[in-house]
Formats: sequence, C-alpha cells, structure tokens
Amino acid sequence: MRIVLMGAPGSGKGTQAKALVDRFGMTHLSSGDIFRAEKASGSDLGKKLAEYMEAGQLVPDDVVVEMMAKAIGSVDGGLLLDGFPRTVAQAEALDVTLSEAETPLDAVVVINVDDEPIVRRIVGRRSCPACGRVYHVEFMPPKTEDECDDCAGQALTQRADDTEDVVKERLATYHQQTEPVIAYYRDREAIQVVDVDGNQDVSDVTTAMISALESLS
Repeated sequence: MRIVLMGAPGSGKGTQAKALVDRFGMTHLSSGDIFRAEKASGSDLGKKLAEYMEAGQLVPDDVVVEMMAKAIGSVDGGLLLDGFPRTVAQAEALDVTLSEAETPLDAVVVINVDDEPIVRRIVGRRSCPACGRVYHVEFMPPKTEDECDDCAGQALTQRADDTEDVVKERLATYHQQTEPVIAYYRDREAIQVVDVDGNQDVSDVTTAMISALESLS
C-alpha cells in the first residue's frame, strides 16, 4: 500500500504514521528526516539543500522533488509519505515519479483537526532538557509544576517555536499551501481520499484510519 498522510502541524501525524507502519508494514518516509539526512550526508544535493536552509529560504519545489524521488526510488514495497507533497507542483511531480515506476498512490489520508485544539496541543507542550521526556501542561502535566518527574528539580522548557503566534503562523501557511494539495487529490478519481476526524482520542483516530484503509485493500 502506498499512501500520503496529511494534516496540519500538531494534528498527530507522527503518532498515527507509526501506527499505520506497524499495521501495514510500510516504509515511513518523513520529508523532515530525509532533509536532515541528505544535508548531513554532504552530497551535492545535500549541499544545495543546506544553502537554502542556512539562508532561511524555502527549499524550491524542484530540489524537494529531486530529494524525495531519490528516497522513494529506494523503497521496495509499501510506503507512507509524511510531509510531502506540500504544494500542488510537488503533488504533480510525485504523480509522474510514481507513474514512471508503475507504483501509483492508493490513498491520501487527511487528519482533520480544528485550529483551536491544535494551538492548545502545541503551546502547552513542555520537555525536560536533561532526559527529553515530554509533558503537556493540560493533558499530561508533571507531578510538580514545571519540573520533570524523572530528573529532580530539573525545570521543563518550551520550544521557541511552540508559542501561540508561531503556531498560528504555521497553521496559516498550511491552509494556504497544503490544503490546495488535498483539493488536487480530491479531483483525482484514481486516488481515494480518506478523511479522519483528528479531534477524537488518539486511539479512536488510529482505529478509524486503519478501518478505512483496510476497506480499500
């Protein structure tokens, strides 16, 4: 099975990607992980990527597509794409890549979550700089306020990009750039778009996704 997993930042894609990989045995290709690995490799493509990232510029579609096509070409069997495609141009290029390999997409899974709970989820995240354990001030608070349960006296920290203003900016970018990609796939009769309510409990989201995908196979 070959699917694209889509959803706004904070919609739970990482958690649900793991559940889908475990259930269907797919290879998980996260664009973020691939970006970092390619950059660290020192390859010509990685150097090109680093130039844009270090200058604080968006990586052009052709560079992103080249990098992801390379990763996709190394996969034999099912795959789950996470974080790609982000634009319609990338989606069109992905179609060409998969068509040439005669391995078209089976489905696009969209985790739909309202903006307000996403802001609450992300802004409330805290982590321990010593052990890395993650908390949430509302949903999974530490026993002692602002202190790690495992590292006595260690103050929890908030990521610089987990502030409300930054999260709202990221959501605006998602709505502007990525939602047209979902519309693009809805217009493709050969690809099934599976909508899942991401406002449910995590386990219910997982159950709904797996049930929907099993009905396609």
